Amino acid sequence: MKVINQSARRTDNNLLVITHLSQLLYYVTGFGGLLVPLILWLTQKDKVEGMDEHGKAIVNFQLTLILIMVLSIPGIFLFGLGILGLIYVGFAGFIIPIINGVKAGNGEAPSYFGTIRFLS
Repeated sequence: MKVINQSARRTDNNLLVITHLSQLLYYVTGFGGLLVPLILWLTQKDKVEGMDEHGKAIVNFQLTLILIMVLSIPGIFLFGLGILGLIYVGFAGFIIPIINGVKAGNGEAPSYFGTIRFLS
Protein backbone atom coordinates (compact mmCIF):
# COMPACT_ATOMS: atom_id res chain seq x y z
CA MET A 1 0.00 0.00 0.00
CA LYS A 2 1.45 3.34 -1.05
CA VAL A 3 1.01 6.33 1.26
CA ILE A 4 0.71 9.70 -0.44
CA ASN A 5 2.11 12.67 1.44
CA GLN A 6 -0.62 15.32 1.38
CA SER A 7 1.55 17.98 3.00
CA ALA A 8 4.08 18.08 0.15
CA ARG A 9 4.85 21.57 -1.05
CA ARG A 10 5.23 22.37 -4.70
CA THR A 11 7.97 24.53 -6.16
CA ASP A 12 6.41 27.44 -8.04
CA ASN A 13 8.91 30.19 -8.83
CA ASN A 14 6.42 31.87 -11.16
CA LEU A 15 3.99 32.47 -8.30
CA LEU A 16 6.82 33.90 -6.22
CA VAL A 17 7.69 36.28 -9.07
CA ILE A 18 4.04 37.33 -9.39
CA THR A 19 3.89 37.93 -5.64
CA HIS A 20 6.93 40.22 -5.79
CA LEU A 21 5.74 42.08 -8.88
CA SER A 22 2.22 42.53 -7.49
CA GLN A 23 3.72 45.20 -5.23
CA LEU A 24 3.86 47.42 -8.31
CA LEU A 25 0.06 47.71 -8.25
CA TYR A 26 0.56 50.94 -6.31
CA TYR A 27 1.92 52.50 -9.49
CA VAL A 28 -0.89 51.16 -11.69
CA THR A 29 -4.03 51.39 -9.56
CA GLY A 30 -2.98 53.42 -6.52
CA PHE A 31 -3.73 50.59 -4.10
CA GLY A 32 -3.21 46.86 -3.79
CA GLY A 33 0.56 46.88 -3.38
CA LEU A 34 0.20 45.45 0.12
CA LEU A 35 -3.17 43.74 -0.14
CA VAL A 36 -2.51 41.43 -3.11
CA PRO A 37 0.87 40.06 -1.88
CA LEU A 38 -0.66 39.64 1.60
CA ILE A 39 -3.54 37.57 0.20
CA LEU A 40 -1.19 35.49 -1.97
CA TRP A 41 1.12 34.86 0.99
CA LEU A 42 -1.67 33.91 3.41
CA THR A 43 -3.34 31.53 0.97
CA GLN A 44 -0.22 29.88 -0.47
CA LYS A 45 2.34 29.83 2.37
CA ASP A 46 1.60 26.20 3.23
CA LYS A 47 1.34 25.05 -0.39
CA VAL A 48 4.32 26.65 -2.15
CA GLU A 49 7.91 26.13 -1.11
CA GLY A 50 9.57 29.42 -0.14
CA MET A 51 6.33 31.42 -0.10
CA ASP A 52 6.47 31.95 3.66
CA GLU A 53 9.94 33.52 3.49
CA HIS A 54 9.13 35.66 0.44
CA GLY A 55 5.73 36.69 1.76
CA LYS A 56 7.08 37.83 5.11
CA ALA A 57 9.82 39.82 3.38
CA ILE A 58 7.28 41.51 1.09
CA VAL A 59 4.87 42.40 3.91
CA ASN A 60 7.73 43.73 6.06
CA PHE A 61 8.98 45.82 3.14
CA GLN A 62 5.55 47.26 2.36
CA LEU A 63 4.88 48.09 6.02
CA THR A 64 8.28 49.80 6.21
CA LEU A 65 7.48 51.89 3.13
CA ILE A 66 4.11 52.88 4.60
CA LEU A 67 5.79 53.88 7.86
CA ILE A 68 8.38 55.98 6.01
CA MET A 69 5.59 57.69 4.03
CA VAL A 70 3.60 58.46 7.18
CA LEU A 71 6.68 59.90 8.90
CA SER A 72 7.78 61.83 5.80
CA ILE A 73 4.56 63.79 5.40
CA PRO A 74 4.98 65.78 8.64
CA GLY A 75 8.71 65.84 7.88
CA ILE A 76 8.00 68.04 4.87
CA PHE A 77 7.12 70.86 7.25
CA LEU A 78 10.45 70.40 9.06
CA PHE A 79 12.94 71.94 6.63
CA GLY A 80 11.54 69.90 3.74
CA LEU A 81 13.39 66.74 4.79
CA GLY A 82 10.30 64.60 4.32
CA ILE A 83 10.61 65.02 0.57
CA LEU A 84 13.77 62.88 0.66
CA GLY A 85 11.81 60.12 2.40
CA LEU A 86 9.07 60.27 -0.22
CA ILE A 87 11.63 60.15 -3.03
CA TYR A 88 13.21 57.09 -1.41
CA VAL A 89 9.81 55.39 -1.14
CA GLY A 90 9.09 56.15 -4.79
CA PHE A 91 12.34 54.70 -6.10
CA ALA A 92 12.77 51.82 -3.64
CA GLY A 93 9.13 50.78 -3.97
CA PHE A 94 9.59 50.44 -7.72
CA ILE A 95 13.09 49.04 -8.12
CA ILE A 96 13.48 46.62 -5.21
CA PRO A 97 10.39 44.47 -6.03
CA ILE A 98 11.64 44.06 -9.61
CA ILE A 99 15.09 42.98 -8.41
CA ASN A 100 13.58 40.50 -5.97
CA GLY A 101 11.17 39.24 -8.61
CA VAL A 102 14.15 38.32 -10.79
CA LYS A 103 15.82 36.68 -7.78
CA ALA A 104 12.67 34.68 -7.04
CA GLY A 105 12.56 33.52 -10.64
CA ASN A 106 16.10 32.20 -10.23
CA GLY A 107 15.24 30.45 -6.98
CA GLU A 108 17.20 32.84 -4.75
CA ALA A 109 16.15 34.25 -1.37
CA PRO A 110 14.71 37.79 -1.25
CA SER A 111 16.83 40.68 0.03
CA TYR A 112 14.88 43.73 1.10
CA PHE A 113 17.59 45.82 2.75
CA GLY A 114 16.70 48.49 5.28
CA THR A 115 13.43 46.79 6.18
CA ILE A 116 11.98 46.75 9.67
CA ARG A 117 11.09 43.17 10.65
CA PHE A 118 7.48 43.41 11.79
CA LEU A 119 7.00 39.69 11.02
CA SER A 120 9.78 37.23 11.65
